[in-house]
Amino acid sequence: MDFKAVRALMADDLRATDQLILDSLASDIVLINQIGHYMIASGGKRLRPMLVLLSARALEYADTQHIHLAAIIEFIHTATLLHDDVVDGSEQRRSQETANQVWGNAASVLVGDFIYSHTFRMMVALDNMRVMDILSTATNRIAEGEVMQLMSSHDPGLNETGYLEIIARKTATLFAAGVRLGAVISQAGASQERACADYGYHLGMAFQIVDDMLDYGASSQQIGKNLGDDLTEGKLTLPVLRALQMSDTRTQDRLRQIVQEGCVERLDEVVTAMQSTDAFDYCQQLAQQHVDLAQQAIRSLPDTVYRAGLSSLADFAVARQS
Repeated sequence: MDFKAVRALMADDLRATDQLILDSLASDIVLINQIGHYMIASGGKRLRPMLVLLSARALEYADTQHIHLAAIIEFIHTATLLHDDVVDGSEQRRSQETANQVWGNAASVLVGDFIYSHTFRMMVALDNMRVMDILSTATNRIAEGEVMQLMSSHDPGLNETGYLEIIARKTATLFAAGVRLGAVISQAGASQERACADYGYHLGMAFQIVDDMLDYGASSQQIGKNLGDDLTEGKLTLPVLRALQMSDTRTQDRLRQIVQEGCVERLDEVVTAMQSTDAFDYCQQLAQQHVDLAQQAIRSLPDTVYRAGLSSLADFAVARQS
């Protein structure tokens, strides 16, 4: 299955999730409705909620809590994006202006807070302490990852270990939590729950590594944001770190200066350094290693079309161009 086929497989559940998201955003505060609907309607792959839905179906879940959990995961992701775009000063996401560009930073932060708080109301309504524990822990780790990334901003001293810890917290955590929740509500055994969490973690790692590659190796139209945004924001991602490690001393000095200054006007120099080393190949190989581990993790799940869907999403994580 390709990505479209997986979406088609989960079409009914995704429609129910989208409807719940729209219904849940209803507020008597007009600005909350405007920004919330702007973010939800702006596109996006719905990958994170799809993982919740697929894992639940793969473990033969037959009730409706997976719809609520999928909506919660998407809300957490949306709130994170609202806050991130303010912190990063981003101007474009998913090929349209960011909410902070349209309504300002204060409105974006406050609506992000509303969405976060609303997710906890939805969690409480499920009356499941395991769910509460997993989601609250995940939200906390995501925030830690964002702070770690902020602390390393424009710091050419960041190493690969530090980078991997940042993306494990800020990206892979939510992937792992989402897939794990499908197992929890299905009342799967400990080994299958662990398998789902491992799958989600490795998929999230691969997804973020490829995302960071695309910021230097795709086009603005493909990735839906300005090329080189990571450089401008001072984010040291794996392609830059690998180029720094493998370049000659003179190139390393230039790259460190560019990183410290966030000089997007010299983006071509950074890309040239990557192309002159094994930076892109190295990132692709590491992403593929994580995908292989994700595929291995779900072999213990029942051999169904839903497990095939999970497998296809893992392949999509490394093959995608946007």
